[in-house]
Amino acid sequence: MLALPSAAAARDGYVTSFDGTKIVYSFFPAYGLKPGQKAPTVMNGPGYASGRSGENDPTVSALLNRGYNVLTWDPRGFGDSGGNVEVDGPDYEVRDASALIDFIARQPEAQLDKPGDPRLGMIGDSYGGGIQNNTAALDPRVDVITPSIAWHSLITSLDKNNTAKGGWGGLLFGLGVEGTTVPGITGGVSGQPAGFQFGRTQDPRTNQALADGAATGEFTPADQAFFASRGPGEEIKRVKTPTLITEGTTDTLFTLHEAIENYEAQRAAGANVAMIWFCGGLNQMSIDHGLCFDSQGPDPNIVLDASVQWLDRYLKGQRGVRTGPRFQWVSDKGSLYGANDYPLPQGKPITASGSGTLPLLAGDSSGTLIAAGRATNALNVALNKPPAGTHLLGEPTLTITYSGTAPSSDGRIYAQIVHDQTGRPLGNQVTPIPVTLDGATHTATFTIEGIAADAGGGDTYTLQLTDGTTDYFAARQAGVVNFTSVQLSVPTVAAGAARVIAPPAPQGCPAATGRLHGRRLGAIGLGMTRAQAHRAYRFSATRGRRYWDFFCVSRGGIRVAYPSPRLLRTLSPRQRRRVRGRVVWSLTSNRRYSLRGVHVGARLARVARRLHTGRGYHVGLNTWYITRDGAANGIVKVRHGTIEEIGIVDKRLTRDRRSAALFLRKVY
Repeated sequence: MLALPSAAAARDGYVTSFDGTKIVYSFFPAYGLKPGQKAPTVMNGPGYASGRSGENDPTVSALLNRGYNVLTWDPRGFGDSGGNVEVDGPDYEVRDASALIDFIARQPEAQLDKPGDPRLGMIGDSYGGGIQNNTAALDPRVDVITPSIAWHSLITSLDKNNTAKGGWGGLLFGLGVEGTTVPGITGGVSGQPAGFQFGRTQDPRTNQALADGAATGEFTPADQAFFASRGPGEEIKRVKTPTLITEGTTDTLFTLHEAIENYEAQRAAGANVAMIWFCGGLNQMSIDHGLCFDSQGPDPNIVLDASVQWLDRYLKGQRGVRTGPRFQWVSDKGSLYGANDYPLPQGKPITASGSGTLPLLAGDSSGTLIAAGRATNALNVALNKPPAGTHLLGEPTLTITYSGTAPSSDGRIYAQIVHDQTGRPLGNQVTPIPVTLDGATHTATFTIEGIAADAGGGDTYTLQLTDGTTDYFAARQAGVVNFTSVQLSVPTVAAGAARVIAPPAPQGCPAATGRLHGRRLGAIGLGMTRAQAHRAYRFSATRGRRYWDFFCVSRGGIRVAYPSPRLLRTLSPRQRRRVRGRVVWSLTSNRRYSLRGVHVGARLARVARRLHTGRGYHVGLNTWYITRDGAANGIVKVRHGTIEEIGIVDKRLTRDRRSAALFLRKVY
């Protein structure tokens, strides 16, 4: 049952920070508050280059319905706030957050621990996760934090092993420029409510570091000092507030290493800290700086669900709320496991041993912009086949003995573990390995990026050492590396140390109806206007896609599309009038729904006859199939042979193969 909106009014405004910068906020009182009632407040921090969230954002809506006030804000330099972007710096964005906490303490709806000290939690991912760690380390008024896909050090994340992360570096630079200067893209410079904020930019050292990385592949000492000062680093030991860390197994910007460092430091300092590893993506319900090619597990919304549970337990003090084991993870096979702590008791490691030669080919590369891929030019070393049921979990150790030559002795190779059956590196992860190419023999040991894989009876793996990757850089020079010894040790979990667990209880989102029939999927019908769709499901977000809505439904959402100008231009005038501004397709990953008795997660090969699928349509990384039946056509999204989404699509826009192919290219 959804709570009624509060009688207290939501409001926008701004606070003036320590240096005169105007920081714009939106404050939403908890739903159902009566005059004089008070509630705990949660600060919801946005991602990099993003502005504050609105009331229809799934996180904001879930919190309001759970009885929390919510404050969202535009970080300095972004949205409608002034100032320059200082990358969550303790001397800037943290002091801005403290000014916002001062504001919260003055609000009549805010529950206080004492005058000037509100009962306060924080939520948010990426940039909005980093601000939580830094603020909690310096402002004791923060009571609970739930940082997601955040960092321990911007050195180990952006300049791993003194190797600049080229793919993400370019993206972040572009986002920062766009977010500070272009109206209407990430919240815009609307002039409300603080007036126009001119002259904003990223800190010059940020721009210089990204330029240095692109030019040389490395950060300078000055670049490293700047990013090291953006914390939390060692300051994380000061965070004693209850902390839930969530990190993506496929996150290639802030990898599992960042979460492990924060978790272990806080745990050693005596904090109440828990950690969840999940599989997400940039356009998925649990957002991750990556691409989840594997199953998202039993709860695609696990980050929000677990975070709200954590807030209920430690901010509201609801002792009956169960937050689950201290460490939880979703494996590449989609199972959710729990354990008492991290690292887990160790089983026998899975090892690899080999030797060989790797030619360095200038310009050679592998993978995509932010994800590793199998390399064609690589030294391949097979891992010993793990027994079925083995959990490969944690950060492997690589030791190499080598000699090599190249024009510059400062060289790089890259290490990744490939799952032979899918051809994909585990977690899309790749690790840069510095090598000294002066002709002499060297031995070095490195920790490579963490993994979370379940080995089945037929699963085998290969270590690849390659010369270039788009996640970092293509090979910068020609040369050769001769390996006399390559030794890899992959940690595993001891028998009985891990257990399958139930996902967290759904938070805030209505239950799925399970209805998929005719022209209706759940509460959404083809031909509905956008306003009608929003009345059907209160929790929605566009996730930056103007002609899409993502509706929050427990255990997997529903997404709908409206005709974009690109699609409308392909239609006749009559068709344009009929579909403009109306739902033309609706999809879900929720397993309660079925199409002709087929549920998400089924292997296409086993159900193709039941669905009457013909040839598929390849768009991006997916293959789509359209079933022609009834009042609407059914639609199925398949990746690597597994059905990931099912739904319905306007029959008249997909009446034959040509129109269906055109529709999919223009709408997706």
